[in-house]
Amino acid sequence: MQIKTHKLVVFFLLYISIIACDENRVFDTYVTLETEGWGKEDLVSFQFDMMDSLGNYDLFIQVRNTNEFEYSNLYLITELQYPSGFHVVDTLEYKMTDSYGRWLGTGFTDIKENKLFYKENFIFLETGTYGVNIQQAMRKRNELDGVQNLKGVSDIGFRVEKTE
Repeated sequence: MQIKTHKLVVFFLLYISIIACDENRVFDTYVTLETEGWGKEDLVSFQFDMMDSLGNYDLFIQVRNTNEFEYSNLYLITELQYPSGFHVVDTLEYKMTDSYGRWLGTGFTDIKENKLFYKENFIFLETGTYGVNIQQAMRKRNELDGVQNLKGVSDIGFRVEKTE
């Protein structure tokens, strides 16, 4: 009986610690990409509702990549759409490996997860439904045309966290 109680207490503490670690999460979801790769014209889109126009938030783009990803960095074009129709477009670059070619993401398997800052201490000036579109903008050196089918990116996510 005592061993059963001990296991229950350990399970309960583990469960509470997992929940407590993510108490600032407001929105967090992933889109799985086609196994053939991420097409140059393919948009990954997210929509979420924000009713707080006073608080600060951190916005993240989350990328899961495999060893099939051939590059040391990742270029993305993002569009943030406000409820009023106003939108902001950014071109972003993220490092995916260190100077020795080792993946910067976390994970024990062949899939590495990267939590990349998109906007820090962001204030949603309007309440309502926001949209985020993400598109890969990779190209090979000395080539004008972009990479038509980016291999090695398995999932793209978007996360909103309340800033402490």
